[in-house]
Amino acid sequence: MSCWQTIQDYALRSIGLGERLLPREDFTLCQQVTLIGSGMIWNVYFGVLAIIFGFGLATVVAVGKASPNRLLQKPSAWFIYIFRGSPLFIQFFFAYAVFLNLKSVYPIFDAFTAAWLGALIVLFLNTAAYSGEIFYGALRSIPKGEVEAADAYGFSGFTRFRRIIWPTMLRLAWPAYTNEAIFLFHATTLVFFSAFPAWQQRGDALYYANYFADKTFNPFVPYPILAGYFILLTLVVISIFGLVNRRLNRHLPQERRARMRFRPNIIR
Repeated sequence: MSCWQTIQDYALRSIGLGERLLPREDFTLCQQVTLIGSGMIWNVYFGVLAIIFGFGLATVVAVGKASPNRLLQKPSAWFIYIFRGSPLFIQFFFAYAVFLNLKSVYPIFDAFTAAWLGALIVLFLNTAAYSGEIFYGALRSIPKGEVEAADAYGFSGFTRFRRIIWPTMLRLAWPAYTNEAIFLFHATTLVFFSAFPAWQQRGDALYYANYFADKTFNPFVPYPILAGYFILLTLVVISIFGLVNRRLNRHLPQERRARMRFRPNIIR
């Protein structure tokens, strides 16, 4: 089988298109690169959607934690504490057990026991908690002079938040938020090693890398391929978030613009 034929058969296998059976013998480098790349579709899916939805919830949680109203402050603080204080791997197991019990009573929760929805919800809540703490710190760092200037110009309520506080919060938080986004994509590799099953062996990139490592007894080929894919994905994330960062800081002098620095979390 030629490499081009392998790509045609396996490039979209992780989403159910193409060859159904995985290779059983005579594993080639092309097969490993293609199938691990196919699994990256799921990693990108989980990461992109979790960031999109988590960004909105993180903003709400950060504003709630910074609110003087205890009815808003306490739930927001506890939400951040719970999801930041417990390991993501355990959150996957706990969520799957909850969804499985709900499914036995309410069949509508059947979809929640699948990784495409159940695991996505866990990642969405987890990144919202981490991002919410980042945004909360940025809110507390906003110079009082900017808020006072907004008051002097007659801005109040939501208008002041939308035009003054929120843009400044994003500008201050964006470098740290970029690191959170990068780590979130890396954390997507835990999905199919948690309780959520991979249906018909349609897993993510790490799932296929582990498959080849088990079959060939040689982890030094599939895992470097996997690392290469994530390095490329990290470069894409840094590039996109860097463009947003320049947009947020476009009004500042060059020497005052926040620089993007990659600082990975060692323990989550």
